[in-house]
Amino acid sequence: MINMIPIVLDSHTFLAISVRLPKTNLLAVASEKGYIMCGALDVGLLNEKLSDRKILAGRATGVKSIEELLDAPLESVTWEAEAKGIYPGMIGKEALIKMI
Repeated sequence: MINMIPIVLDSHTFLAISVRLPKTNLLAVASEKGYIMCGALDVGLLNEKLSDRKILAGRATGVKSIEELLDAPLESVTWEAEAKGIYPGMIGKEALIKMI
């Protein structure tokens, strides 16, 4: 099952997406410019093989819900995210605000 709901942070609306798969869930929250995602996100691939796309993204591990994703520290971020002041350890919702 796929769920998509709007999330409002600091008067900005983001899209929260959860995909239920056998034995796991994929979780993401996106702005128009970037996104944060659960541990399924391959930041290395985005940085190395897709660097020309300049993807603004962060990864949080060990999260099981959108709420946990928003409150979790990011484990890794893309180079483009670093250029925007987003860094590992930053809380998900704080990173999203910087992605506006």
